[in-house]
Parts: sequence; structure tokens; C-alpha cells
Amino acid sequence: MQINSGDTAWLLIATALVMLMTPGLAFFYGGMVRQKNLLSTLMMSFVMLGLISILWAFYGYSVSFGPDFKGLFGGLQWAGLMNVGMEPSNIYATTIPHFLFMMFQATFAIITVALITGGVVERIRFSSLLIFSAIWFTVVYCPIAHWVWGSGGWLANLGVLDFAGGTVVHINAGFAALAIALVLGPRRGFEEREAMEPNSIPYVVLGTALLWFGWFGFNAGSALAANGLAASAFASTNFAGASAAITWLILGWIHRRPSVLGVATGAVVGLATVTPASGFIHPMSAIPIGIGAAVISYYVMLWRNKSNRIDESLDVFACHGVGGTVGMIATGLLATSAIGGKSGLIDGNGAQVLVQLLAVAVTAGYSFGVTWVIAKVIDATFGLRVRNEEEMVGLDISQHGERAYGGFS
Repeated sequence: MQINSGDTAWLLIATALVMLMTPGLAFFYGGMVRQKNLLSTLMMSFVMLGLISILWAFYGYSVSFGPDFKGLFGGLQWAGLMNVGMEPSNIYATTIPHFLFMMFQATFAIITVALITGGVVERIRFSSLLIFSAIWFTVVYCPIAHWVWGSGGWLANLGVLDFAGGTVVHINAGFAALAIALVLGPRRGFEEREAMEPNSIPYVVLGTALLWFGWFGFNAGSALAANGLAASAFASTNFAGASAAITWLILGWIHRRPSVLGVATGAVVGLATVTPASGFIHPMSAIPIGIGAAVISYYVMLWRNKSNRIDESLDVFACHGVGGTVGMIATGLLATSAIGGKSGLIDGNGAQVLVQLLAVAVTAGYSFGVTWVIAKVIDATFGLRVRNEEEMVGLDISQHGERAYGGFS
């Protein structure tokens, strides 16, 4: 095995791009909450850069990608980055340093945990969020990452196609956000339909732009080389985001007006949905994927808003849980051997759809069920939710003692 300088340069850039997505997510989420909770929401995403990075180095990478144990998780042979060095791995990404593959995967773990916070903003205790995040990362993210991407993982052995995280990232985070939101309960005033207007739609647009930019590293970087597959995934990523954004624009226009917030949301839905398919489909197939994802997610979000039963605050489930599910199924339908070497239904391999559906069901069920248990235990021991008066004054002051704008006189 010999290090390829071109592959290494590209993966260094891709890793930095994916890392940038977490601050981008912070602005995307932060712009959608009320001003009194802006800093709190930014902090929920930004802190994961620190917390999950450290856990990843100590044991997360080893449990996710270390030598396989019965298809369920990796052993601890790589804990503390033992046996991980500057030479390529003999298992993963054989043309780049093992350290680089490890760091590329770290950025995926970080943003997955950060994604969940969109379901719990404006009412969760910060200390409880940190405890939840550490436990969830350990018992949910790491095993699922091994099942799908780890050498010897049981879903990988079944032939599941997930190029860059439809299951590991999006379905995982979407169903986890739904579970913890149900345990946490709605925000004060939600059931009474109190207005909860975004404090800064420009922040949402800024966050979306950073996410779209970073997504090229997310998907094209998952080729793990500077090659044609990376270029194809790059193109598919752009077309899915674009088609979903325009579809959301049209849907919003039909119902009321062309919303800036809606176009930004649509773009993120399209980008999330094409993630598992991006390295297996022709770039033109990304356009119907983006359109379909936008339509389905739009009406799921509309149903949630009209039903007024579930306060999954920033629609992580509708964007990522639903988007990831649509993307995994689309992969089973549209994968072509001419791009990623794997065939889906249209290319003559109908059985792939069944494998994809199994991966969706297992990921969604495990993530939702285990997240529910973790949230219930933390709620019963430490308490998940801030007190009523803390929620009323806002989490910026009650949890962090700071204001987003201005200061204390």
C-alpha cells in the first residue's frame, strides 16, 4: 500500500468541508429559533465539535471501524488511536493515511449528534444534553456505523448500499430526534399555537450555504479518492439540492408565497436524501430524487404542523428521517453498475430494494427505541427539561448567562 498524494489532498479538503458543516448547522438551526434561545442553539451544535471529537479518539473510532466482533461492533484494538498511524489502513482507504480516514469519519459522527439537537431546542437542559449525547454516541451511533460501514458489519455483509450516510447519519439522527422530542414534551405555548417566529432567516440562509458547500466533501469525499466516482457524487449532490430547493419553492408558492425559509429547507432535504445514493446513481437521477424528497418531506412537515401533536422543533425527522428513508429506497431503485459498480431494481437487481428496506427498518427501530430509553433514564435521574421560568426567560440566559445581542448594563 502506497499513499497517493492526490487522494490525500482531496480527503484533507473533504474532511475540512464536512467539519465546516457543523458550524453551518448551528447557524441553520440558530436562525430558526427565537432570539432568547439563539446562543443556546448555536452552542448545542458547536459543542459537539469538542465532545464527540474526544470520545471518537478514545474509543468511538475503534468501536465503529475497529476489527469486527460478530458483525455488531469493532473491538478496542484501535482505542486511543493505537495501531492507527500515518500509513494507510489495510482495511479502509488504502491510498490515504489511516489518521486521515479516521478524521474524515470523525466529522460524520460529530454532525450526526449535532443534527439531533434540532428536535430539542428551546427547552432542554444543557448538562442533560451533554450526558445524552455521550451515551447516544456510544450505544447508538458507533454500533450502527459499524453495521453499515465497518469491515464485517452485518448490514455491510448483506450488501446494503449507503454511500455517505442515509442510515448512519440521517435516519439515525431523524428518528433519534423524534424519540427524545416525545420524551421531552412540547415547548411552552406550542399546543396553544403561540407564535414562535425565526429570529434570523439570514442566519438560516448562511447555514444552508455552508451545509451545501460542505456536502460536497460529505458525499464526494466518501469516494475516498480523487477520481471519477467523486466527481459523479459531487454532481449528484448539487442537482439533488437544487431540484429539491426549487420544488419546495413551487409548493410554497402554490400554498401561499415563495418562502426564503422554505427554499433553504428544501435544499437541505434534497442534499440529505441523495446522500446514500450519491455514489451509486447517474447524476441525472439525482433530480427526481430531489423532487420526490421535497414533496414527501413538505407534506410530512405540513401534517405535523397542522396536527399540532408533536413538537419536534426544527423538523429533523421530516428533513432527515424521512429524507434518509426516501434516499435509501431510491438507491435500491436507481443504483447503476456503470457508476458505483452496484445495481438496483431498474438495473436488474430487484432484491437490492429489500436489502435497503431492511436497513431502513433496523436503523429506524434501533435508533428510536434506544434513544427513547436513554432519554427516559436521563429524565428520571438528572431531568431533561429546564424549569418553566428558565424556559420563559430563554436558554441563553438561564443555561449560559449570555445574550446573543447586547449585554447586561
